Amino acid sequence: MSKEISDGNARFMAEFAQGNAAAVGELYTENARLMAPNRDAISGREHIVAALQGFMNMGIASIKLDTVEVEAHGDTAIEEGRYTLKTADGQTADVGKYIVIWKDDGGTWKLHKDIFNSSQPAE
Repeated sequence: MSKEISDGNARFMAEFAQGNAAAVGELYTENARLMAPNRDAISGREHIVAALQGFMNMGIASIKLDTVEVEAHGDTAIEEGRYTLKTADGQTADVGKYIVIWKDDGGTWKLHKDIFNSSQPAE
């Protein structure tokens, strides 16, 4: 299961870097929730894809995910990690931490609950 999560994160980073929000969205369960900072939770794959496209439109060109720990719990797993967001010119836009609850969705591990927040001081 750790390999599946590692592979999922690799695909997430690659598809995001290609600007393919729809492909990143396929890594989420149909009824997933994305909890980004400073906004209400986003529910459902369709709305998550729109939010991902919004991040891309804001100038975020890549995401680097670094897993700190994974705990398995039957058909779910909890991943703790760190992220770095970069712009197209390679500038760091944000760094922070995240928790993802992964779910075995018909034999494929997918992001089910995704929460992240910045480690940067508030402006």
